[in-house]
Amino acid sequence: MDQARILTIRDINRLIKLKLEGDSSFQDIWLKGEISNFTRHSSGHMYFTLKDEGGRLKCIMFASYNQRLPFAPKDGMKVLARGGISVYERDGQYQFYATAMQPDGIGSLYLAFEQLKRKLDAEGLFSDRFKRPIPSYPRTVGVITSPTGAAVRDIIITIQRRNPGVNVLLYPVSVQGTQAAPSIVKAIGAMNALGEADVLIVGRGGGSLEELWAFNEEAVARAVRGSRIPIISAVGHETDFTIADFAADLRAPTPTAAAELAVPHVTELKQRIAYMRQQLVSALRVKLERSRERLNRAARSPYFLQPRRSLLVQAERLDRLRERLNYRMNAQLVRNSDKLTRLIGKLAARNPEQQAMLARQRLDALQRSLTLAMNGLTRMHANRFGSLVRHLDALSPLKVMARGYSLVFDEQERSIVRSVDGVQPGDLIRVRLTDGKLSCQVWGIEGEGVQDG
Repeated sequence: MDQARILTIRDINRLIKLKLEGDSSFQDIWLKGEISNFTRHSSGHMYFTLKDEGGRLKCIMFASYNQRLPFAPKDGMKVLARGGISVYERDGQYQFYATAMQPDGIGSLYLAFEQLKRKLDAEGLFSDRFKRPIPSYPRTVGVITSPTGAAVRDIIITIQRRNPGVNVLLYPVSVQGTQAAPSIVKAIGAMNALGEADVLIVGRGGGSLEELWAFNEEAVARAVRGSRIPIISAVGHETDFTIADFAADLRAPTPTAAAELAVPHVTELKQRIAYMRQQLVSALRVKLERSRERLNRAARSPYFLQPRRSLLVQAERLDRLRERLNYRMNAQLVRNSDKLTRLIGKLAARNPEQQAMLARQRLDALQRSLTLAMNGLTRMHANRFGSLVRHLDALSPLKVMARGYSLVFDEQERSIVRSVDGVQPGDLIRVRLTDGKLSCQVWGIEGEGVQDG
């Protein structure tokens, strides 16, 4: 075996890569196909597959190339891609490295125009509610355009012809090429910072879509919308439309038309002033005639013809009013006096001292009534108590004992011995007399009809 012919996988992949990259037939070629499996990596690189009815080919487009694309690739889009074939050494897989791309069947610039238009419209950037009115009588018109084109000449000539008193402030910019959009954005910002212009005209003369493309850039559209000064867009011819036209406060079909929209014609102003002067004179004449007629009516009035008589009538009326006033005041005074008397009477009836005296009298009467009632009740209870005492005394055993009777108790004097059955011979008993007690012992018991010896 020839050791010189043994290669590693990496070596063979590299040889194939060099072969492919060294063959001009695989480099700087155009491929036509439909995008699928499209992915934009966080690094900015785009990975996708180009396919047609006969096969598939993996592709990559690095960020350094795809950031210049005027449209956004997506799945299902048919494109023409320019680039070369090479091998990814690690996987040994060949793929297409794209350096340029454009839609197939539709211009890439037109597609980019439509995509940006839909995007900004969805954001509301073209909404009428954001558009500002163009001032009717501007003193200074700012013009942002190329200093050498026909557009600036048409704008200046038109403004000077229509109204020589209006100042023109020109900010020269590049209107074509890669530096055109940044130049226009910078000019709009500078005009706003300067703050001298009342309205801005931003535009250029006609041209192809590529030549007008600076006015289709997103940065220009946002600068137009963000301007504090109203902007008239004047790009190309009447049939040309740009993104800046939609973002502007007013679109003019041509630069000349923009100047006509920005500045009123001095002749029209003179005619309008003359008309307004005529209207003012007519209005003053009508007002003067009405005032003269009013003055004549006043001069014919009796108040001016016979002022003394008018004064006498007013004096008589004043006397009557005075009498009526005196009568009503007196009547009111009488009513108030009566009302005051009634109130004084009510107040006297509710005098606290009088109320206290009456309360004191009622209290004395109640005390006397209470004393009489208590005395009567005491006598009644005393009489009743005396009767009960006499009745109790009559029933008292002491009274009975005083007549020769006595009470017999058991030894502890807990109960009265009422029958001979309550004792036994030998029991100790106590006998109570009216003047003392006897301690006795039972020696014998004699009952009625019974003898116990």
